[in-house]
Amino acid sequence: MQAHDVYSDDLALLSEAALAAGKIAERYYRNDAKVWDKGDGQGPVTEADLAVNAHLHGVLTAARPGYGWLSEESNPLGDLSRLGHETCFVIDPIDGTRAFIDGQPGFAHALAVIHKGQPVAAVVYLPMLALTYAARLGGGATLNGAPISASARADVDGAHVLITRPAMDPVHWPGGVPALKREFRPSLAWRLALVGEGRFDALVTIRDSWDWDIAGAALIATEAGATVTDRHGEPLRFNRAEARNPGVVAAGPAVHAGLMAGLTAPQGAA
Repeated sequence: MQAHDVYSDDLALLSEAALAAGKIAERYYRNDAKVWDKGDGQGPVTEADLAVNAHLHGVLTAARPGYGWLSEESNPLGDLSRLGHETCFVIDPIDGTRAFIDGQPGFAHALAVIHKGQPVAAVVYLPMLALTYAARLGGGATLNGAPISASARADVDGAHVLITRPAMDPVHWPGGVPALKREFRPSLAWRLALVGEGRFDALVTIRDSWDWDIAGAALIATEAGATVTDRHGEPLRFNRAEARNPGVVAAGPAVHAGLMAGLTAPQGAA
């Protein structure tokens, strides 16, 4: 079987699993789901996160017993058995848990298959907004089945960028803060997918980003024509022991270059 056939089969598996996850999340949404704080600054988790995680683990690992497993809600930094697998599921059962708790619809199920450190199939599904972003390596990206393309904007000044206010602090921009139009969405996976959709020109996050938040959506944005790197301009790598990358910058090639010029010191600067 050709690799693209395997990726297509994996994408179909992820798509079916994501739809079922959405139905589970809907049962808890705005229905007083139990909430716990994970401690150590990790933020909240709800019984919906755990129920979705349990379902996805059961369905996906049964279908692909030879794949590793990395999920935010499955001891991601403690169980490193996944490192012994060339291919691995990377899952965020609910990306945007705080939005879910607050009754906001902008949470997502983020699912990816990683092969040798790179995403090859991905789904980002927002059940309350009926949005399904999907991609496979070499197969382009879609939203609800229709092809999507990243913005072709040429000028970083005036670009419509998904970025937090603290990330605009000049301390992060030794090359100069560009004149951006700033917005925000609660789910990092959704933000990346929105760049792939062309709804926004770029995404910038300065903070280290967990694999489960970005792996699938990074493939979606890339397959839609965006350039996606870490905040230093280096390629993203997944399924490593630390399970994170140093930030994310995603945009069409020209805007990405403009953002990187701002995020890095001018040549010859001390």
